[in-house]
Amino acid sequence: MSLFRRFDRLFVAALYVSALFAGACSVDPTAPGRPPAELTALPRALTAAEQKVIDASNAFSFALWTRLNAAQPGTSIFVSPLSASFSLGMTLNGAANQTATEMRAALAFGGASQQEINEGYRSLIALLMSLDPAVTMQIANSIWYRNTFPFHQAFLDGSRTYFDAEVRGLNFADVPGSLAAINGWVNAKTSSRIPSILTAIGDDDVMFLINAIYFNGRWRERFDPAETRDTLFYGSGGSAQSVRMMHHRGTMPYAWAPMYEAVDLLYGNAAFSMTVVLPRPGANVETLAASMTPETWRALTSSLQATEVDLSLPRLQFVYERKLNADLDSLGMHLPFVPWMADFTGMSPLGRDLFISFVKQKTFVKIDEEGTEAAAVTVTGITTVGSTVSPTVRLDRPYLFVLRERLSGTVLFMGKIVRMP
Repeated sequence: MSLFRRFDRLFVAALYVSALFAGACSVDPTAPGRPPAELTALPRALTAAEQKVIDASNAFSFALWTRLNAAQPGTSIFVSPLSASFSLGMTLNGAANQTATEMRAALAFGGASQQEINEGYRSLIALLMSLDPAVTMQIANSIWYRNTFPFHQAFLDGSRTYFDAEVRGLNFADVPGSLAAINGWVNAKTSSRIPSILTAIGDDDVMFLINAIYFNGRWRERFDPAETRDTLFYGSGGSAQSVRMMHHRGTMPYAWAPMYEAVDLLYGNAAFSMTVVLPRPGANVETLAASMTPETWRALTSSLQATEVDLSLPRLQFVYERKLNADLDSLGMHLPFVPWMADFTGMSPLGRDLFISFVKQKTFVKIDEEGTEAAAVTVTGITTVGSTVSPTVRLDRPYLFVLRERLSGTVLFMGKIVRMP
């Protein structure tokens, strides 16, 4: 059964680095010898809390992917929904009432209690960090807050307990010093692949909740550099680009469907993998990307079978950045972004004056003959409405208006303007 002798059509780089969790392993993955014994099952059964977090994380991953893909047709994307989930998960502990309800719904936590969510994050990290000693897997969380602004100690302590977060109060008035501390942390936690995440700190910014993920895995069966050749990659619209194409022939998990072919590339002891999905001739990558849901993904991965495959895969190095506000809003997370309407009273006694001003993510990926290196950083910025911030109401689009007698409540006239007369 043939796959693709040249990877010369646009593919979905669906990096299924299936768990990006805490801790770094010290075993040298470059040591000579045969690959480590293949891990075929988890060392223990998942707890109910862990299963809820996994199900929620996967549902959120594909929901966010759908929004990102729809918003950026014809654009290469590399995102870590899990990193966003960690950053927003810490923030969720400070949300209350309808703000918390919207965040929980967007993160797909359903009926899980906050305690279950927190315990699920914590115990799942502890389980998965030890799965493969041949893979470097690091996750780090941090909270940086304005040291003159009041925050509940219970919120800060909870972030330390459940997310192992580093929590530090800084003098945000010293912008250069604060940026150096925060960006220095980001740079260190991503092995310098993402040197910085913030470029400024505003007068009304009071907190940044940051997740950093770093992954470095060697292929279980590496590509021979001698087999790498210069060839062409045919992108959207038929444009041709010169690329370095790696080649490997061997037995690997493979799936076929009318719309795609897929191959699973294993790392280390096979706990982690990268699944690459290629549209079949006549299929469109945008349509294929839009079809990715938890259900279609389960169908794809369950159909993978060991097959002799002749694989060609381009070397890749790619940096991606996106502000996620609009994507999260489209998932139903509205109030957290709205000044005077967001409720973060679980975070601060002044929580009614706080809102999420931005959620931003940066990612990095490098794929070569040795393996894959990937990093992601997500920051959630918390801002106070302050005394100088006012709502902006600009009637430059269709609107309604009502003339009324205010004291009796009698409505006199109602109008709708869709264009200027």
